[in-house]
Amino acid sequence: MILTEPFERAWHHRELIRAVVRREFISRFRDTMLGWVWAIFAPLAMLLAYTTIFSVAAPMVAQGQSTVDYAAASFVGLILFNTFAELAARAPTLLHEHVYFIKRSIFPGETIAWTSVARALIYAAISFGTLIVVRLVTVHYLQWTILLAPLVLIPFTLFLLGMTWFLMALGAFTKDVSYLMVAVVPLMMFGTPVFFTIEQLPANLQPWAKLNLVGDFIAMMRDLVINGKLPSLPMYLACFVVSYAVFLLGYRFYNEYKSVIVDVI
Repeated sequence: MILTEPFERAWHHRELIRAVVRREFISRFRDTMLGWVWAIFAPLAMLLAYTTIFSVAAPMVAQGQSTVDYAAASFVGLILFNTFAELAARAPTLLHEHVYFIKRSIFPGETIAWTSVARALIYAAISFGTLIVVRLVTVHYLQWTILLAPLVLIPFTLFLLGMTWFLMALGAFTKDVSYLMVAVVPLMMFGTPVFFTIEQLPANLQPWAKLNLVGDFIAMMRDLVINGKLPSLPMYLACFVVSYAVFLLGYRFYNEYKSVIVDVI
């Protein structure tokens, strides 16, 4: 069945996915003196920089939040948005990057999306772990609702996979998709509640802002991690349904053209 086929194929190729992800991480930090320390240093430096900057800008932007909470809320938004942005910008070139394996071996092309999303999520998890440590040091507690964060991560992952499959297939036919995403994705940050909340927008813009799925995930994750609130159930269910639809449609789109993709890349 199409509803379970992507998961079944991923489970069948789980060892290959694990090996590719491990290889990418090893190669990324090869020939560096600090190795994995860099994976922790980058998000830590970013979070400390935001906390310092917002300590000055807080009266203008925090609106009732402490400087530390506002910096942490913005960092949560950046973690999710940067994960989306990395995959959206890279996805159109993924098949071109792996053309050697796809053309010269029996390589399941759809697993490239799984490995790319897994890699991006691992880096996001490192950033999230850094945030937790900083929260414990600065405010000395964590909201209990943080335990429910995986419930938001599941539909977010489905959305990322579907988007990656779609852009992979589309990018195989024309490199214009890659240039388009590189141009559009940075602009999306201004329309996504990374440094602000949807509620801070004018009332007439809020319904439109809620159509931004990435922004909805950011809002729900902030509620769980920073505000100690449960997300709206209708909002969560709507995001889950839309994300699963993107997941299935992206997978179907890739499979529809995968026999042609080998000849065009």
